[in-house]
Amino acid sequence: MLQKRPRIGTVAVVAHRKKSLGGGLDELRRLLADEGVEELLWYEVPKSKKAPKKVRKALKADARLLLVWGGDGMVQRCVDAAAGSGVPVGIIPAGTANMFARNLGIPEDLPEAVRIAFHGRERRLDLGRVNGEHFAVMAGAGFDAEMIKDADRGLKERMGRAAYFWTGLRHVRGDLVPMKIKVDGAKWFDGEASCVLFGNVGTITGGIEAFDDARPDDGWLEVGVTTAKGPVQWARTLGRMSVGRSDSSPFVRMTRARRITVKLGAPMAYELDGGAKGTVTELRAEVVPGGLTIRVPREQEEAAGPEPAAREETRG
Repeated sequence: MLQKRPRIGTVAVVAHRKKSLGGGLDELRRLLADEGVEELLWYEVPKSKKAPKKVRKALKADARLLLVWGGDGMVQRCVDAAAGSGVPVGIIPAGTANMFARNLGIPEDLPEAVRIAFHGRERRLDLGRVNGEHFAVMAGAGFDAEMIKDADRGLKERMGRAAYFWTGLRHVRGDLVPMKIKVDGAKWFDGEASCVLFGNVGTITGGIEAFDDARPDDGWLEVGVTTAKGPVQWARTLGRMSVGRSDSSPFVRMTRARRITVKLGAPMAYELDGGAKGTVTELRAEVVPGGLTIRVPREQEEAAGPEPAAREETRG
């Protein structure tokens, strides 16, 4: 006699209907039926900006698990709405870059992603918050945001991850902008720069290992500012990032902080988790410790390294 799987409570799916993975949303429904879901809340949206309303509706309906189907933009919108709720989130990486899923070891494999969402280890992670909106991977203004904004214009659908490389080439000659940056209330940078970034994890847009020491559960945000200008300096900067530590570049300065204020001498584009958000002249960022509960692969427990408190002692 076959042993039945234990049934679980209400599960909510918030899906970007234009994104695809494996056998699509039809296969996802079949996989959920196999997991013994007692009540399924199913929400499909045509654009990621419509997702937060559905997340709030699911939380109000007492969902015990939230599954997010889509790319980093979709995940960011859903995480912003779910932050602080304590409801575990499972990511189904159906987007183009899937930076957050990649950093967490969640594969672009539908059955495996579902298995992790239901049976993976529950982990409390930090979030960042910029100008009142949460992010999970990174945020920034300048070169990176301009590159992402151009890639959003249909290029990602046609070229995939190569879209970031293509649009990046178009912005390496961009002007430097005066910036004043404070970290935890102290002046840290005052000069001209092409890009400022805040990181919660190590790998960012285009698969670049930008923040070598980042860990999403240590209560800190990594902060980086880049003064590179022109093809030669950007080539040197990206080359250093690919073969060594990012902060070994003469055009990169890095630190870590809990609160960051950036005042810009001219309006600059900014982005959250690979999604263009508009232009600003000021950014206020802060870490939100333990703001997200998420399901990750169980084997990640062995590879996660020392506990945050122990790790902090080793980084003077």
